Order: sequence, then structure tokens, then C-alpha cells
Amino acid sequence: MKKSFLTFLLVALLAPLCLTSCSEDDNEVEEFPNWRQTNEEQLAALYERAQGVTDGSWKVIKNYTLESAVTGTAANSIVVEVLQAGTGSGSPMFSDSVKINYRGRLLPSTSYPDGYVFDESYTGDYNPATANPVTMYVGELVDGFATALQNMRIGDHWRVYMPYQLGYGVNGTSSGIPGYSTLVFDIALVAYYRAGTPVGSRAAEGGMWITE
Repeated sequence: MKKSFLTFLLVALLAPLCLTSCSEDDNEVEEFPNWRQTNEEQLAALYERAQGVTDGSWKVIKNYTLESAVTGTAANSIVVEVLQAGTGSGSPMFSDSVKINYRGRLLPSTSYPDGYVFDESYTGDYNPATANPVTMYVGELVDGFATALQNMRIGDHWRVYMPYQLGYGVNGTSSGIPGYSTLVFDIALVAYYRAGTPVGSRAAEGGMWITE
């Protein structure tokens, strides 16, 4: 009898802890319900939409690492919404550095109906007159970001949807981006730097920052 009573008492004491633990786990899971399916379906819809637009306000651009013979798909391409078209005469290369303003977020989730912002170089609404651009090296960025930059011109402001295959993959990051996440980046190209390589513009000669 003593043994049975002690067993019952132990179970009774542990039960609330188990319920608390299970509840916390459930909340974590529910934060991103059906995350892979949600991301793949929404990106596929955006990909299809962009392909049907012919006025230049939307673009589909295949991953820069792929040869021209490879067919573009939603999984190996970025989808671009052109927020503002630039007037620059050239685009950065893989080996260039760039000055950009950007904001990165995820697709909407339970706690973040507008998408969780995981990184940004400015706060509030984007204002090119007050934002302070940051410098990055194109070759160090994920494929989706590098693909976008190599197709942008000075003054372009794009909203870029990157499939997880061109972002942080199936594992995500230790900083809180879950696997299978479509990355949504607002990117504004301010300038790029091509050291010592003239590209047909005075601004490019002598390794100067190209701003036009």
C-alpha cells in the first residue's frame, strides 16, 4: 500500500509539469503550422502570378548559378515585385561590393501577421533620403540575395521573394529562422564598387563607387 501511494503521489506531482511542458511545445509548433507547405504554396502562387505580368512590375529571375539551358522553377528562381525602378546603367557582379538598404522578414505567421522581421538596415518606412546604407560583398550572400543584386540597377527598390532553396534551406538558422522559410527582402541598391574595372562609365574608372 505504501509503495502504491508513493507512486500515485509522484505521478500527481509530475502531471502539472508535464502539462506545462507539453503546452509550451504545442505553442512552439503552432507558431509555424504546416510551415513547409505554407511557404511552398504561397511562393508557387507568387511565381505563377509574376509570370503572367508583362508590364515589368513583377519579374521572375532564375538563380545566377544555373546555366541558361536549365528550366526555371519556383524552387530555383526568385520572384520580384518592383517597388521603384532605378535608372542606373549597369548591375553589380558577383565579385563586387554594394551599398544597400534592406529589410528581411518571413511570411506571415500566428504571432507575426505582417511577417517576422529578422534583419533590417533601417526602421519604419523606407526613405532613401534618411536611410544609411550598409556595405556588403555580393559573393558572401545567399543565392537568392546575390541573384537579385546582380540584376538590379542603381535606384532599384525591389521586394524579393526567395525560396528556401536559395535562402537558409531546410535547417534554417540558429537565430530563429525556421527551415523551409521563404525569405522576403525589400532591397534598395544605392551604389556598387568594382575595384579598378571600368565598365563604360566615368564613375567606374579607378575603382570608385558607381552611383549612376
